[in-house]
Amino acid sequence: MEGVEDSAGTANLADLHDENKRYCWVCFATDEDDCTALWVQPCQCSGTTRWVHETCLQRWVDEKQKGNSLERVHCPQCNTQYIIVFPPIGKLILVLDIADRIIYRVCPFIAAGVVIGSIYWTAVTYGALTIMQAVGAKEGLALMEQSDPLFLLIGLPTVPVMLILGRLVRWEEALLGFLNKNIPRLPIVKDLLPTFQVASNCVRPHAQGTETPPFSDPVSATRVLCGALIFPTIAVLFGKLLFHPVRSNLQKTFFGGIAFLALKGVLKIYYKHQIFIRQHHRRVLDFAKQPTGVKGRTNTSSNP
Repeated sequence: MEGVEDSAGTANLADLHDENKRYCWVCFATDEDDCTALWVQPCQCSGTTRWVHETCLQRWVDEKQKGNSLERVHCPQCNTQYIIVFPPIGKLILVLDIADRIIYRVCPFIAAGVVIGSIYWTAVTYGALTIMQAVGAKEGLALMEQSDPLFLLIGLPTVPVMLILGRLVRWEEALLGFLNKNIPRLPIVKDLLPTFQVASNCVRPHAQGTETPPFSDPVSATRVLCGALIFPTIAVLFGKLLFHPVRSNLQKTFFGGIAFLALKGVLKIYYKHQIFIRQHHRRVLDFAKQPTGVKGRTNTSSNP
């Protein structure tokens, strides 16, 4: 019994010795590896993981802060925030440090203000140019000179905004869906427009419960922006070409814009309708039946 007790006591002393032995959780070194290194216990971890070399911890903190000395650093195991203190500094360094912190926090707001201001004045300039383009240079200048400055500062930036919002209205897709749904039901019109009767019959077999593919394309921000900003110029050109007898420049621009939207809508509806029919008549061929020379290519034939 005494031998068993002695061996148990020896094991307990060994465990206590291992628990008190310091291991750096960064470099995994011990006291035997470097007797001159300084050790710290910066967190609430227990056991051997509570010890770390001061130099190793400093390097680890530098990696976490990435140049921002104000960034808080926590222990990766117990999530305890490290208490980091700095030596006292002179008054000049203190003033410079406070100024640097203020600049660091204020600069994002200044940059945002500059960007917003630039966008605003760009919208004002574009609105003024659009008015001068629509009603004429002299008439536009006279109109803006007679208007209230506050009204101009509020109204001119809304011109590009309204053009962009109008560009987002995709009435062609809605009209195409309405035609595909209702024209086949009309006995006279379906004979005049037989392609819509074909589109109504484009229902895939074995596809019950599936929805018809949408007619609209994904919205492209750059395409919407460019189309909205160039629309006044196109409206002016269409007005001069198609409505030359009209005296008023504003009426020419208005009628030209309507004509352009109508022509564009008709072409887009025709294009989308043909793509819709073509998509529903596509086939996937068996691999063995593919013609020679087209292996690995997509079949684009519109014939059923």
